[in-house]
Amino acid sequence: MTEADDAQRGPASAAWAPGDQILWRYLRNGRVLDCRPVTVVRDDPDQLAVWLAGGTRRVKPVLPDGSDVRTAPLGNRFRLGLVPAVQEWFGGGVLMLARPDEPWSVWLFWGQDRRLNGWYVNLERPRERWSGGVDTEDLVLDVWVTPDRRWHYKDEDELAASREAGRFTDADVDAIYASGRRAVDVVKAWGPPFCDGWEDFRPDPAWPLPDLPDGWDLLPRTA
Repeated sequence: MTEADDAQRGPASAAWAPGDQILWRYLRNGRVLDCRPVTVVRDDPDQLAVWLAGGTRRVKPVLPDGSDVRTAPLGNRFRLGLVPAVQEWFGGGVLMLARPDEPWSVWLFWGQDRRLNGWYVNLERPRERWSGGVDTEDLVLDVWVTPDRRWHYKDEDELAASREAGRFTDADVDAIYASGRRAVDVVKAWGPPFCDGWEDFRPDPAWPLPDLPDGWDLLPRTA
């Protein structure tokens, strides 16, 4: 994918095939701050599943001085601004699952012994597809689900701090918690994707490590 090619690409409705490499990106204020080259596991009308392999060069948001966001005091964490930085995804791979129109994705994490550590429900805006991948916005609040199906909210303090910093309004926060409650209802019912057996997933060893392409920060043309 070249920068010139990417700039010309518009929305795409065609399904990706297993093994295709795409970008999973998180935007804020029309700017890409997080970009993850991933390999498609499955793409159908019910679900998009992708594999983020360990060792992948990806983009993550950091503070202007290059330090990790969580090194800043909580009260300043959403006031200092963020810049994108290229870093390697360390540790094991992550399976990322998303169902159309749901304002969250579900990530599966495994330990070194390939035992499931848990499901991470990342609250985010419904993803917008384009020919090279999907774009969304992270909504800070998350839900952690253990293998024995216990759950708890994660990063509630960061959501409160982001509201204090002016990133979200009170109405935004109410809507985010409403989405969180919807996600928790799915957990309690053990609905998709939790009931679908993804904990037994293993990536195809023949899949190459995806590259971080030139033009990873360009937004697709919509007209």
